[in-house]
Amino acid sequence: MNTLVVGCGRWGSFIAWYLNYIGQNVVLYGRESSEKFNTIRDTRFNGTVRFDERIELTSDLDYALKKSDYIFISVGTQKLRGFLEQLKAFEGVAEKKIILCMKGLEQNSGLRLTEIVKDVLGTDENTAVWVGPGHVQDFLAGIPNCMVIDSVNKELIGFLIENLTGKLIRFYKGSDIIGTEIGSATKNVIGIAAGMLDGEGYQSLKGALMARAPREIAKLIEAAGGQGISAYGLCHLGDYEATLFSQYSHNRQFGEAFVKKESVSGLCEGVYTVLGVKKLAEKYNIDMPICKLVYDVIYDGANIYEQFDNLFLRSIKQEF
Repeated sequence: MNTLVVGCGRWGSFIAWYLNYIGQNVVLYGRESSEKFNTIRDTRFNGTVRFDERIELTSDLDYALKKSDYIFISVGTQKLRGFLEQLKAFEGVAEKKIILCMKGLEQNSGLRLTEIVKDVLGTDENTAVWVGPGHVQDFLAGIPNCMVIDSVNKELIGFLIENLTGKLIRFYKGSDIIGTEIGSATKNVIGIAAGMLDGEGYQSLKGALMARAPREIAKLIEAAGGQGISAYGLCHLGDYEATLFSQYSHNRQFGEAFVKKESVSGLCEGVYTVLGVKKLAEKYNIDMPICKLVYDVIYDGANIYEQFDNLFLRSIKQEF
């Protein structure tokens, strides 16, 4: 496979490393103005990932596209639409396969990633998502994990799994693109809630959070036309260890830091995804108390103690 990786952050860098590790041809693209890209180009190291000389680095998108048939994208969800608008101006893009190695919902519309692709490029037939548990630091230490590839194109799923599976990652076939995307996006919101529990010293309530959150997300998936059972798979519940407990989870770190009134660095997709979740909950008229708690605390300044009391002491007459 001739592959192009777009995104020089933590996960994009790993994708480039992994594709090279399993023997694919890799071009990593970064903007000339990107400090992260320039660091990689100057040192072949970004502080975590060390880049093999076989990985080609370029800031020329036209050149990168001409060398590649498969485009692996790992950028902030809110930047995806803008990049796709830039991408569609290049000749031959419609024939290339796009693999979205990212998780989130568009904050202003609630659209899923493949819906954004379809909105901009006119089709999602050549698009797949790569999601599931795993942290860069663990993979680089040789610790394996299982992940999911999903798409409306079943042949593309099979091809990617056959060509991307290696000793570090075993891929499973997704069968519910709506559930896979919503589940993977919302697990970051649940990760923020878990971090808030850590910040308040309520770690013992994580069990209740994990028991209740998948059902809440399943209701949203079902309302959107997907299969609620997907919330209990690798895209959501299966990613809880990496998101609700790991020291490397940016979303958990953000939730803890937020209630402690501390700053935290790094991309935290859940902060934006919860805005998209709010849009969808209103659209489908469903109650999502955990996601609402995260939204109310971050954006409305709600009292965290009162919010936790309201959440975990809800009437037994209410389902969740």
